[in-house]
Amino acid sequence: MNDGSSIAQLAAALRDELGRYSAGEKLPSSRALVAHHRVSPVTVSRAIAALTAEGLVTTRPGAGVFKAPARRPARPLGDVSWQEVALTADPPHAAVDTGPRAADAAGVLATLAAPPPEVADLSGGYPHASLRPERALAAALARAGRRPGTWSRPPVEGLAELRDWFARDIGGPAGPLGAADVLVTAGGQSGLTTALRALAAPGSPVLVESPTYPGLLAVARAAGLRPVPVPLDADGVRADLLAEAFAATRARVFVCQPLFHNPTGAVLAPRRRAAVLDTARAAGAFVVEDDFARRLAHGDAAPLPPPLAADDPDGVVVHVRSLTKAASPSLRVGALSARGPVLERLRAVQVVDSLFVPRPLQETALELVGSPAWASHLRALAAALRERRTAVLAALRGELPGLVPDRPPLGGYHLWLRLPDGADEAAVAAAALRHGVAVTAGAPYFTAEAPAPHLRLSYAAGAGTAQLRDGVRRLRRAFPADSPLAGGAPGVAGA
Repeated sequence: MNDGSSIAQLAAALRDELGRYSAGEKLPSSRALVAHHRVSPVTVSRAIAALTAEGLVTTRPGAGVFKAPARRPARPLGDVSWQEVALTADPPHAAVDTGPRAADAAGVLATLAAPPPEVADLSGGYPHASLRPERALAAALARAGRRPGTWSRPPVEGLAELRDWFARDIGGPAGPLGAADVLVTAGGQSGLTTALRALAAPGSPVLVESPTYPGLLAVARAAGLRPVPVPLDADGVRADLLAEAFAATRARVFVCQPLFHNPTGAVLAPRRRAAVLDTARAAGAFVVEDDFARRLAHGDAAPLPPPLAADDPDGVVVHVRSLTKAASPSLRVGALSARGPVLERLRAVQVVDSLFVPRPLQETALELVGSPAWASHLRALAAALRERRTAVLAALRGELPGLVPDRPPLGGYHLWLRLPDGADEAAVAAAALRHGVAVTAGAPYFTAEAPAPHLRLSYAAGAGTAQLRDGVRRLRRAFPADSPLAGGAPGVAGA
């Protein structure tokens, strides 16, 4: 029995026993609970903490644990219909008609939702616990806790040592970035939010790849911006269409994922890298480079191209990077890098939004990336992602050969599957869930109507290759028995 299930079982048992106690009555001591339930002291401590968080018990240092007083019934909800007007009505003097402001978190919540245990997870956006360096993280956290000043307030820009590490990690030892060009952020999503709020005024257009990460679209719309799509193909964003989009919209920001793009997996071709920077420079615009997948290259990937920021002496690129995907969803530490006056704008917005990233997290990140265990973990992660990709592709070839991509990406954690024209991707995703597998429909990745139906299939969140193969078999049952996708037809998955 694992620790998580032991804690849950003990907490459930204690909830049942609380019915025998009156409010304020003392529960048995931790030692007595250990002996009675035959569990460890840590399990007792965690179970009591869970009941405390639920408001069922209270703890008094030196005295023990007591049943909490009965909670007061919740007050009935009043008339909140006024909020519908307050949240959508712009003032009459608004300079630009941006339409109703909206904080649509559906795309982000979809990546955070955990399906029930009986459902094969081919949708999640974070690696499974087995792919995380949990021992290294625990050791890093313990060492960080012993550092002098760990619980003191950090500099608002972030710890100097961590900023220096990010600068070298992004630009190389002789690259254009230094510690003074880096702000520590609470993960990549926070970095994107800060960048868009700092670089574009409400009502402004912002150019985005099409398709793109739904969380980016949510950030842009919540900031009152108008996402304008720029199509991409197997070699990344179309530089010719990017130039046309800048000319048509006069946008001052373009957001892209040049490496293992989400959702297509595309890598920006070498000949387009300079074209993207030159086009943005000519338009007087910034390129926000979301470099989320750099630590998610597979074991068989070729040497990676440097970030766009490493080839940018003129401050065109605002670079976003995070440790979260490769380490843990809860290690929300990333970096926002830029050169020139824009850095002060970014700093001001971040300070207003969040003050600073908690120092214990920064110290833990420093301990992690500075340990030999970090390099070992990245090698193991690269090998595991390759193994998972290989297993899913083999399962697709056996079950749904018509969905196999022509150019599977050698990095990231997902496949972008092109369905036949006219297919109802939402119906397919719903049918898949009924058959016990969670996949993601493609529509949320587009700013408007999608040009074709797609599914995104993630292979990072599943428990292992056996579950991934089983998930593909379940996905096969979501299609009609006579579906051409299962008949050995040529691959139809795009980009």
